[in-house]
Amino acid sequence: MEEKLQLSLYWKCQIAGWSVASLYWSVQAMLDGHYILWIGLLQLLSDVALYIAITHQYHRFALRHQWQTLTMRPLLIRLIPALIVLSVLYLVFTSFKVYGFRLFLAGHRAATLAEFLKINGLPIWMAGIRLMSIWLLAHHLYYYGKRELSLAQENARLTMAAKEAEMKFALITKDAQMEHLQAQLNPHFFFNALNTIKALVVDDPSLARRAIDLMSELLRSSLYHNGLVTQSLQEEIGLITDYLELEKLRLEDRLQVSISCPPELAGAQVLRYSIQVLVENAVKHGISRERSGGLLRVDITGHHDQIVILVENPGTLVTVATSAGLGLKNLNERLNLYYQGKASFHISEKAGTVSATILIPGT
Repeated sequence: MEEKLQLSLYWKCQIAGWSVASLYWSVQAMLDGHYILWIGLLQLLSDVALYIAITHQYHRFALRHQWQTLTMRPLLIRLIPALIVLSVLYLVFTSFKVYGFRLFLAGHRAATLAEFLKINGLPIWMAGIRLMSIWLLAHHLYYYGKRELSLAQENARLTMAAKEAEMKFALITKDAQMEHLQAQLNPHFFFNALNTIKALVVDDPSLARRAIDLMSELLRSSLYHNGLVTQSLQEEIGLITDYLELEKLRLEDRLQVSISCPPELAGAQVLRYSIQVLVENAVKHGISRERSGGLLRVDITGHHDQIVILVENPGTLVTVATSAGLGLKNLNERLNLYYQGKASFHISEKAGTVSATILIPGT
């Protein structure tokens, strides 16, 4: 079967709009009693073709420079000179067309083109300003509506994705694996992450998609590898990097991060989520409580036969001790059990900076 030629909405509006305008001028000429049918038809067809050609060039220019994506103020700054250019083009082409029709087809013997312009130039230009203003308004309203519809569809899709993630998380809480997840990752973080995603769905859909991807990776890491006791420093750093990227979407410039680990220690084994717990506490009880935020520093070094893991953040030890005591206590117990007393954990404060240090045997 042959495919039928489908006109886009843009071309349908172009043809219909200028055809209606030309028919209106034809009706006016009929009422004035100076209408010749074959000349009128030529006038109508030439009007439609000419003004579509002018406005289509603007259409291509605007799309090439992405004016359809501009907000109101920068768009208006560009539309004023655009209107002047379009109205002048309307004046020039319409004047030559009408003068030519009168001179060569209707038999009118106008003295000169200059005299014709002196009498008719201003009315033609004013008509051009009105018509081009209407066309520009319709053109940009069309693309504004198209953009808003696209954003609404994208936001709806992201909202559904966020709700689906929220529902999956709620279902996980009914499973025995949730106990393991709660012992490793702070549920408060996941609810913060969901709220961040909800806000980004409207403000920045692309960042919302990134936040959903990060949250999925963290859940996958916790649920699919929950049988592992240890993991490499490289994997632990990857975990906290994803976590901090997600938190940075919420805290923005208030959260600054510095992570340092020598390449030779990347394969060393550490307790899973041991650094993650310290990083979560640093964000929740340190950075997020500071009005201007601050730098969260993770520094991993080798010292003799030990690996030294240092996590520093602005804050006070009183806040950490009262708010995060259970998590730090559990971490200390896990270190003692696994390393049989050969590991240590220490937390201290100096000059408004909280330092948490883990020492574990090197491998």
